[in-house]
Amino acid sequence: MQISSDRHEYPAHWEADVVLRDGGTARIRPITVDDAERLVSFYEQVSDESKYYRFFAPYPRLSAKDVHRFTHHDFVDRVGLAATIGGEFIATVRYDRIGADGTPASAPADEAEVAFLVQDAHQGRGVASALLEHIGAVARERGIRRFAAEVLPANTKMIKVFTDAGYTQKRSFEDGVVRLEFDLEPTDRSMAVQYAREQRAEARSVQRLLAPGSVAVVGAGRTPGGVGRSVLDNLRNTGFTGRLYAVNKALGEGEKELGGVAAFRSVRDIDGPVDLAVVAVPAERVPEVVTECGEHGVQGLVVVSAGYAESGPGGRDRQRALVRQARSYGMRIIGPNAFGVINTSPDVRLNASLAPQMPRPGRIGLFAQSGAIGVALLSRLHRRGGGVTGVTGVSTFVSSGNRADVSGNDVLQYWYEDPDTDVVLMYLESIGNPRKFTRLARRTAAAKPLVVVQGARHGAGPRGHAVRATRLPHATVSALLRQAGVIRVDTITELVDAGLLLARQPLPAGPRVAILGNSESLGLLTYDACLAEGLRPHAPLDLTTAASAADFHAALSRALADDTSDAVVVTAIPAVGEGSVGDAALAQALRSAAAATPSKPVLVVHVELGGLAAALSAATSTAPQAPAVPAPQPRADAASATAPPLPEGAHLIPAYPASERAVRALAQAVAYAQWRRDAAEPGKVPEYDDIDQRGAAALVDGLLSRGQGLALGTAETCDLLGTYGIHVHRALPAPDPDAAAEAARTLGHPVALKATAPHLRHRADLGGVRLDLADEEQLRRAYSELTELFGTPEELRPVVQRMAPRGVDTVVRAVIDPAAGAVLSFGLAGPPSQLLGDMAHRLIPVTDRDATSLVRSIRTAPLLFGWRGSAPVDTPALEELMLRVSRLVDDHPEVVVVTLEPVVVAPHGVSVLGASVRLAPPPARDDLGPRTLPAY
Repeated sequence: MQISSDRHEYPAHWEADVVLRDGGTARIRPITVDDAERLVSFYEQVSDESKYYRFFAPYPRLSAKDVHRFTHHDFVDRVGLAATIGGEFIATVRYDRIGADGTPASAPADEAEVAFLVQDAHQGRGVASALLEHIGAVARERGIRRFAAEVLPANTKMIKVFTDAGYTQKRSFEDGVVRLEFDLEPTDRSMAVQYAREQRAEARSVQRLLAPGSVAVVGAGRTPGGVGRSVLDNLRNTGFTGRLYAVNKALGEGEKELGGVAAFRSVRDIDGPVDLAVVAVPAERVPEVVTECGEHGVQGLVVVSAGYAESGPGGRDRQRALVRQARSYGMRIIGPNAFGVINTSPDVRLNASLAPQMPRPGRIGLFAQSGAIGVALLSRLHRRGGGVTGVTGVSTFVSSGNRADVSGNDVLQYWYEDPDTDVVLMYLESIGNPRKFTRLARRTAAAKPLVVVQGARHGAGPRGHAVRATRLPHATVSALLRQAGVIRVDTITELVDAGLLLARQPLPAGPRVAILGNSESLGLLTYDACLAEGLRPHAPLDLTTAASAADFHAALSRALADDTSDAVVVTAIPAVGEGSVGDAALAQALRSAAAATPSKPVLVVHVELGGLAAALSAATSTAPQAPAVPAPQPRADAASATAPPLPEGAHLIPAYPASERAVRALAQAVAYAQWRRDAAEPGKVPEYDDIDQRGAAALVDGLLSRGQGLALGTAETCDLLGTYGIHVHRALPAPDPDAAAEAARTLGHPVALKATAPHLRHRADLGGVRLDLADEEQLRRAYSELTELFGTPEELRPVVQRMAPRGVDTVVRAVIDPAAGAVLSFGLAGPPSQLLGDMAHRLIPVTDRDATSLVRSIRTAPLLFGWRGSAPVDTPALEELMLRVSRLVDDHPEVVVVTLEPVVVAPHGVSVLGASVRLAPPPARDDLGPRTLPAY
């Protein structure tokens, strides 16, 4: 039990698990009075040189006074944090608040001295950098805005920790000591440094799991069958290049092997390092195994054992304990309830999974939270009938099960820089941190395609997944993922269809599609499919059923050479009497023509052409191959007899059994290619001279002082929005006809009379609004009609508002979702958005390019641009309004909801006729805080 020291309760929310530079983990937590013995033991293991650098003098041991000082903190003015592994200190950091004269002080002093000490055995692992991030976040929370540190010039490692952090700083040299001062407010550079360190550390942690030098299977049975023995046999049979061990607690004294693999009763008995342990024992025995692995120095675990969160509350508690225990030893976990991992690299050949055979090497990275879906994806990637024919191989495969620790985010970090992976396919049943996933997806998609299908879209995710709740509908989340460059598909069939095209062919330069083939009907179906997907197809070229391979070659060559086409779809049906030789000849003709113009993608739509599909695939099947011996040698290509080898650098041609599937995959590639081009020039967040950010902050602070959550009144809403140049048309209350007439005289005719009761607000279709009231007589008549139809003024809450110029009614809304972050939404007011759900969404902060695309993303956008002869409205003014709303929410995260409705967009200018704002304490921004692993 942790005991607080002086004035404040123990800040448990400062505890965090972090991934270090080498991929291992450590726990960071506050130092308390209970840590005296740990501190002394830690200090004894620090070299004399490191002690000298810390205290500027020989300091062989800590005095009792020192121990008291370094373990007693008030968690405000004096704070100490420790990085621990296995419960023992490996590094410490401390700050002491100081005043202008450098002496100890309390708030409102906003400067503190900071000092580190890292055990020599753990230097170079990025421990100090992680501690600096966390102690900086703690200091900001306690009102400290600046750190000062004094470092000996010879202590270059510590100087580098400070200078590389990316904070704004200044350096001075006095009395033989380097003094560094730096502000703690995050900067673009400090965030970039933090994200880069996060990427390297998390990628390295996954690499240790996917490319181990030694593997132990814990729970391997004596006889074939069973989960543990199956994994052991799979590792052995696929020729794992490292050291392989079997562990079975029930082994007799004389049993030294299992299935030809060295066997031991405990991981502790293995003579040599173990990088990865596959755990396949009953859940109740897993803690014992984790302890053995941790004490032996195992780097990571794949836990295939079930009986965790998927089984109910008791299993969820076991899962939390498992993660805490593994992380305490610096280990990461794939699972529990995992199917396993595969790495097809010839340098590794790792099949630590329940898949009995290894897929052939390729360039696709595959992630599946579900083992069953993972098997289905592997199967579809190699299957030649009933799915995409022709095959592309897999680089690495991860099936994470309950993903209690390693998640899709971690694997994305690895694939981002993996030279063996060109395309990423992911099946996700939940997204634990959508904000981080979106950030990582945007960066990954800028380098290589990322295709995602999400299961459990219309209900709760699997019971084994602990995820934060989101209030956003699935359609909104999908739109945000597409904004980040993710290719969103609905089925695993579409996932494979898109993945094979992107892995085999170049990206199209545009939407123009040439269609040619030997079937007029199939060509027309393809043409229609292109139009349905928003592509621009040329009229199909019918080569007739008598077309030869040479005819296909010539036609494809001409289409590829045509500057008016960006991609070519070839349709083919079997000719009467055509055999496998003809299929091979046609495939060779298409491949040779495509090779001459490798910059344009080519797709084939085939009908029952098994031989053609095999030939087009160039015999690169990932169909599992049974090894001839336990340690297989490279196998001869099974289909080499049916297809000549491809020339160096040539693209494989994907073949599809239906026009719709081929064209849908092509349309997704076209959209992704356009996103890549747009991402190269992402736009900017504009500055506006009339924005009063400080004034808005003062208003927000004053309003929030009244309570935790607050819906602003009309005047307060107008005042806050006005600080960002958003002006709402005045609406004066009209509790009776005389008050309405007086309001109209104040505002000036013509006016509108509106009922603002919740059931009538924004419902002009119900008759609760009267427009263009030119004089007092019309106003009084309208007032009488409203009260006769809908009730008393107290029920209607009528207001009078000056008429705005005629235009298109729209709605602009910004919300802060606890999981996804701040989101800006736009649509037309009324039925288009409320009934049809025609809304577009962008993540905040929105750039000028984002705002432009947002306006054009809704299906009803033509109404803004002169549809059927109407006057186009002022969309630049609308875009500026959305940019101002984005700035307000981004600058002040306490503004959790902003709704502007209706916003009338006229041919010249916009009029905001209604607005509401809600304030609340800002939600935690874990993307801006220090690096942490999800808490358990």
